Amino acid sequence: MTFSLPDNWPETPEDAVKLQVQLASQVRECPLSEQPETLGGVDVAYDEAEDRVFSAITVHDAKTLEIIDQIVASDRVAFPYLPGLFSFRELPPVIKALNALKTLPDILICDGHGRAHPRRFGLASHLGVLINRPTIGCAKNHLIGQFEPPGYKRGEFSSIVDEDETVGAVLRTQTSVNPVFVSIGHLITLDDAISTVLAAAPSYRLPETTRAADQAVRRAMSAD
Repeated sequence: MTFSLPDNWPETPEDAVKLQVQLASQVRECPLSEQPETLGGVDVAYDEAEDRVFSAITVHDAKTLEIIDQIVASDRVAFPYLPGLFSFRELPPVIKALNALKTLPDILICDGHGRAHPRRFGLASHLGVLINRPTIGCAKNHLIGQFEPPGYKRGEFSSIVDEDETVGAVLRTQTSVNPVFVSIGHLITLDDAISTVLAAAPSYRLPETTRAADQAVRRAMSAD
């Protein structure tokens, strides 16, 4: 299967916002039909000096978390750096990397947000709608909404609420360690997203998926 960006890919912030509003209605929250056999990690980084954006995707066995495939791709930065519109800078190399994988993961965990976004359409949701696969946003930082700090034990979480809507969860992946911010991307429920992220983070704050993708993209940039 080959993925591509749509022909009407926005070139201006105004057009990008309109597209987000339009596509946000296509995000579907639904239970997983079966347990995943593979999990993917998606991470993106910028080389500002070279005006390039790099994306790494790692594919892991869902039970052992062993890496079974990984790809790094890069592209020219072709969209302004604007909060809430990062997916328009980051998706071109992500799609390149996806198309180069030998194994397409059952679920993709993105270093970024999904529904926990001002227009309910962060990177994880945009990617999920574009490729029609389950995606999860797992971010290191809070973007929108209000929340109470979760309990200090691994697995405890609290809801992120924005405009009276639950848009994500603040999840403690390790006892007494800073939490992560989880939201659905597409084709998954928040409960399934939480349990998937927790299972993928047995030892560290971040899931092994996005940790490995972050390491891969950093290696590629330092070698470039």
